[in-house]
Amino acid sequence: MRSTYKVVDPDGIYFVSSTIVEWIPIFTHEKYFRIITDSLNFCRKEKGMKIYFYVIMDNHFHLIVQHQELSNVMRAFKGYTADRILEELEKDNTMWILELLHYYRKKHKSSNYQVWQEGFHPQLISSDKMLAQKVEYLHFNPVKRGFVNKSEDWKYSSANNRNWDGSIIVELDDMEI
Repeated sequence: MRSTYKVVDPDGIYFVSSTIVEWIPIFTHEKYFRIITDSLNFCRKEKGMKIYFYVIMDNHFHLIVQHQELSNVMRAFKGYTADRILEELEKDNTMWILELLHYYRKKHKSSNYQVWQEGFHPQLISSDKMLAQKVEYLHFNPVKRGFVNKSEDWKYSSANNRNWDGSIIVELDDMEI
């Protein structure tokens, strides 16, 4: 693994990404997005992870976060969300996705399914310029994919971060730079 994808500074702020195996579009309904947003709020409140910026797309997410034990928190986050996603897919009887998650799982996995690709690709934010670039990249993701015309129109992003009733989706931390 390249050093650019390791947590090298436990006090650092990181841009992280995780993708559903083979880029399968799982986040196409509110309840699947809620698994991620509820879990992010839990990690912030109960585990002390600082969440500065985020975007959740149909098959991946990006975060700008900080935690002394980021690797452990991300591992737990991905494990928990994978279990919840599988529960919902089974309830919905979404066999085609379950079959793909079974087919594409790594053979060394003990589970019958693999939801997330391995790793979370942490990139240490080393400058204000890099931070601005990463924030622009993650906020522009839904526009680039053609989901919306403006970043702030994508509900599942820190560019908007509001439910239709005006309530906040993910509690965010203020960045102190």
